[in-house]
Amino acid sequence: MSPIAITLTLLVLVIILFVTEKLPLAVTSMIALMVLVLTGVLSPKDAFAGFVDNNLILFVAMFVIGGAFFETGMANKVGGIVTRFAKTERQLIVSVMLVTGIMSGFLSNTGTAAILIPVVIGIASKSGFARSRLLLPLIFAAAMGGNLSIIGAPGNLLGKSALEAVAQDIGFFEYGYVGLPILLIGTLFFATVGYRFLPDHQGKTGESIYDKAPDFSQVAPWKQKVSLIVMVLTIIAMIFEKQIGIKFYLSGCIGALVLVTLGVISEKQAYQSIDLQTLFVYGGTLALAKALAKTGAGKAVADTVISLLGSNASPLLLLAVILLLSCVMTNFMSNFGTAALLIPISVNISEAMGADPKAVIVATVIGASLAFATPIGMPANMMVFAPGGYNFNDYVKAGLPMVIIGYIVSLILLPILFPFYP
Repeated sequence: MSPIAITLTLLVLVIILFVTEKLPLAVTSMIALMVLVLTGVLSPKDAFAGFVDNNLILFVAMFVIGGAFFETGMANKVGGIVTRFAKTERQLIVSVMLVTGIMSGFLSNTGTAAILIPVVIGIASKSGFARSRLLLPLIFAAAMGGNLSIIGAPGNLLGKSALEAVAQDIGFFEYGYVGLPILLIGTLFFATVGYRFLPDHQGKTGESIYDKAPDFSQVAPWKQKVSLIVMVLTIIAMIFEKQIGIKFYLSGCIGALVLVTLGVISEKQAYQSIDLQTLFVYGGTLALAKALAKTGAGKAVADTVISLLGSNASPLLLLAVILLLSCVMTNFMSNFGTAALLIPISVNISEAMGADPKAVIVATVIGASLAFATPIGMPANMMVFAPGGYNFNDYVKAGLPMVIIGYIVSLILLPILFPFYP
């Protein structure tokens, strides 16, 4: 079999195993990684590169910072403040989604989710509502909010770079012309109809530190204050990443080390706060994403779909297909990987058809952000997998309707705001 055939066959098998969960997700991910190495599709160095990926490093750091925020009882205190203003579960969902979405417009969506997960778990603990009904809206809002500005998601910057290469540009908030309506409609959806699709795993327990009954009576007040200060400073450092010259994941590492060094969280508690399943699933699926890009399998799929349209396809049909391709691929590759793969193709399409590159690129970036239907679509999805007690199908049930909504809203707004032939 050719490398492309191996990669596509493996992709199908991984999807089937993820959906059926006949094997643990981490085991499936690592089997895929090993097959790619043993068949020579990827070198061991390329296959295991995901385990030193920047996002994975951020995971570990923010798991520790989040763990300290929870272990000291600070998350519970913050949760108590929020629950004073949001008395019902639906009100909490709306509050969580709006706060997360706005923050995500100025932080990375992954960073925003990492910061807010322990806060939301504290809210759930304080209010008595199931955390599984709050964490999915949190990560969905983080993805939607990523399209409020140029810096909200890595794919947005790729789109800007591609436009600059063809002597065009995009404003700081232009993605938000489509991103903000999707966030608002998505929030309204989960406050009404979508509320029914959220899983209720109230009694489900696991090995996460968030699963034990909280007792913060013996925690020194200074530890609570330091955990809050470190989290706030970490957020500020992430926002001003370029100005201070320290990468966001390094800021997370510094914060985590400070907390352990000062004894705010013990070394044992720090280890317990790190969810290994998340790390193995993320690292393993990154190898598959790399194989899709390196072998040309992902490009071959994209080219085949687009070529079926022909050179005289209507702008609306072209938009519908580009959006659909981005939506499907981003739920099985990283959203950044999908954008990186499809943006160059989108530029070629726009040139061949005489369409405005900006319209095609924005459509690609927006589509690549609709990664709601699987736990592997974006890093934040995996971060709540263990704390929420989720399975693969939980994401499908709650996320697929949101993908469809995002798709329809984009299909309506993009031709108006970014016409292919202005």
